[in-house]
Parts: sequence; C-alpha cells; structure tokens
Amino acid sequence: MQDNSNTAGQDLPVGRGWSELLKQVLLVGCAMLFYFGVRGVTEGSADIAIENGLRVLAFEERFSIDVELALQDLIEDSRFLLTLANWTYIWLHWPVIIITLVMLHRRERVEYLLLRNAMFISGGIGLFIFMAFPVAPPRLLDAGFIDTVTEYSTSYRVFQPPGLVNKYAAVPSLHVGWNLLIGIALYRTVPAMRVFAILGPLAMSIAVVATGNHYVIDGFIGAALALLGLAIATRITPTLAQHPFDPFREARKEPAEANSDHVKESSRGRRRLLR
Repeated sequence: MQDNSNTAGQDLPVGRGWSELLKQVLLVGCAMLFYFGVRGVTEGSADIAIENGLRVLAFEERFSIDVELALQDLIEDSRFLLTLANWTYIWLHWPVIIITLVMLHRRERVEYLLLRNAMFISGGIGLFIFMAFPVAPPRLLDAGFIDTVTEYSTSYRVFQPPGLVNKYAAVPSLHVGWNLLIGIALYRTVPAMRVFAILGPLAMSIAVVATGNHYVIDGFIGAALALLGLAIATRITPTLAQHPFDPFREARKEPAEANSDHVKESSRGRRRLLR
C-alpha cells in the first residue's frame, strides 16, 4: 500500500532553490529588523525598569537563587574566563542562529520552518513582555555588577548597534530561549553535533548571567517562552508547509486557466472537424 502522507520533509512543497533561499533571507531579515526596531523604540522608563530589576533580585533572594554577583566574582579576576563568557554571549548567539537557519533550509526543510516559526512566535511574545514589564539588567543596577561585554569587548556592538537595543529588556532572555531552539533543532537533525546541541544552551545560560546581562530567572523564562513558541509552531507549520503564502498565486493562475480553456476549446474544434 502506498503511503500518501506528507509528514516527511522531502514531501512538503517548500522550495530549496536559490530564489527560495533569497525569499527566506529577506523574510527573516525583515523580521529581525522589525524585532530590533520595535524593541529599541519601546524602551520603558529607566526608573521603572531599575525598580523592576530590584524586584527580580528580591524574588531570587527569597529562593536563594541570586547567584549573579557570586558568579561575576568568580570570573572577575580571570581574563580568560571573562573572555570566554563574552565570546559565548556574542559568538554563540546570532552567528550560530544564522548558520543553523541556512543549513536547515538546505538540508531539513521542516526543521527549518519549525525553528523559524518558533523564533517568530516567541520573539513576538517577548516584545509584548518587554513593553509591559521593562526590566533593567544587573549591569545597569547600582548593586556592584560589572558590564563585562562593554568593558572588555567591542564585537557585540557590530551585531547589535546601540540604537537598536532596548536596555531594559532583561526579562525574558531570548539569548537562552533561542539557543535552546537551536540546540533542539541540531540535536534532531545533526547527530554529530548533539554534544554541542546540549552544551550550547547550557553555556549561554551561564554566560548571560556572568556578563551581567540577565538574572538567573531570565533564562528559565526565556526557555519556557521558546518551548511555547515551538509547541505552537509544531501545530501550525505542517499546514503552512502544505499551503505556503504566495501573493502572486492568483496572478499566475489566471493566465494558466485561460490557456487551459483555450486548449479545451481547440480540442473541441478538432473533434468537430473529425466528425
């Protein structure tokens, strides 16, 4: 019996040609610009954000998980550990996301769509949280934290110019959430990279705290948000893959239908002549 199911990635009508890749680059690129643009212009009040940051710290103290200062004290005297934390925060995020998206687009179409859609969904929810609940990161509090990325590195400003950065978007940490999505995608599709797929999100969870950019709880919230986005993407992606959005579909259909009608009319004319 022939299996007509379209669950396999290669059976789904999602193009993998260079034109399709260009379309996806434009789509994801516009989404990234929109994300950073909205995130940058929706920066909340500094006083409210700092107050909320102190509230987050107080909440963590209640559960004895406020290890941010202890972690910074551990690496502050080691240039190697500081550089390792900074490089993890910088180079294991956007560069890895971009490389993984391109690789999945070429090799695993369904996994590409799942990852892309999960990032879109979690990013959209994250923007709403940033606007509704602005939180200053530890590095901006007058509580003894240091901004390791600004003090010891200049690379990060290349990836995220200050004009596109919302300083008060500590909760949730999409650095952790999106790296978790990358880890899940790589674990499922590239067996040789499963160790990296597991260690990558864990390393990012430590780096966001060690660099003073996030609280401990931010990583848990970011991971939960990413998994929610993945759950929603898992439900909607097969339908989107079967019926991809194409604004020019109707324009192409009309000439095709007209040509089909012409062929049918010509066929009828030939049959009448034969009679």
